[in-house]
Amino acid sequence: MSVLEAIPAKSVEPESIRGASISRRIWRLAISSNEFRFGLAICLILLIAAIFYPEWSGIDPTKMNVKDRLIPPLFLQQGWTWAHPLGTDQIGRDMLVRSLVGLRYSFLIGVSTVALMLCVGCSLGMIAGYFGGKIDTVIMRITDAQLSIPMIILAIAVLGVSRPTIPAIILVLGLSSWPTYARVTRSVVMTERKREYVRAAQVMGASNFRIMVRLLAPLILPPIIFVSVLDVARMMIFESILGFIGLGVQPPTPTFGNIIADGRKYLLNAWWIATMPGVFLCVTLTSINLMGAVLERARNRIHGGAS
Repeated sequence: MSVLEAIPAKSVEPESIRGASISRRIWRLAISSNEFRFGLAICLILLIAAIFYPEWSGIDPTKMNVKDRLIPPLFLQQGWTWAHPLGTDQIGRDMLVRSLVGLRYSFLIGVSTVALMLCVGCSLGMIAGYFGGKIDTVIMRITDAQLSIPMIILAIAVLGVSRPTIPAIILVLGLSSWPTYARVTRSVVMTERKREYVRAAQVMGASNFRIMVRLLAPLILPPIIFVSVLDVARMMIFESILGFIGLGVQPPTPTFGNIIADGRKYLLNAWWIATMPGVFLCVTLTSINLMGAVLERARNRIHGGAS
């Protein structure tokens, strides 16, 4: 039996269980909301379509077909075809498939970036808050320095001198956006590290790593749960901005940014080229923000009522 497992449950477990139970209560309260369910349903429908429809349709989003160029969407009722319900672009590529593939890449980059931000920010924040002293000072000064550099400027500077691949974009966005998570984590850990259950674990010989992972990590989730959801939408926006200025995923791979950038030349006679990916992006971001807002209200209600 390990040292930590030998500690009486009464002295160690309640705070850890409390952190986990608060997270569950926040999720249960959020899921009971019609707004959250609506946002989740829209997001899931779009993601399922983005994953399966391009393969099911058999349409290559990068293949040119000049004879089908600039076909309008079906709702315009002039020259449309069921084969391309949202029309085609200037070289005959299907807009529905290209928009869904763009959503796939945008969501992949958004989720992966937030996961990297969570890992880096929470780890550094936990180390700074738990150990304090010079370690805390060094990490917080690095955090302040990082916060002083606008993320989009740093991304442009780095990606402008290197090949903007998907891993590079995730790495640049993730490593430039972790300070918020570090600060939140540090504040929580600094509050909890002086509690009796942490001292009891230290007296019994539990390692610092085990205390941080087993006892303190569950308490970090409630403060950052809705921030991470909203950051997925924020990273999708930044990915689209980078694609629009030519520093995102490079053509012929379709992304929201480069599709909109290509379509701006045809706004007068083929406005759907730039509009369709914009609509998909807008709907996706709205659904994610809706879920994040409900989670924030649920957290405030739980903490305001009984934390």
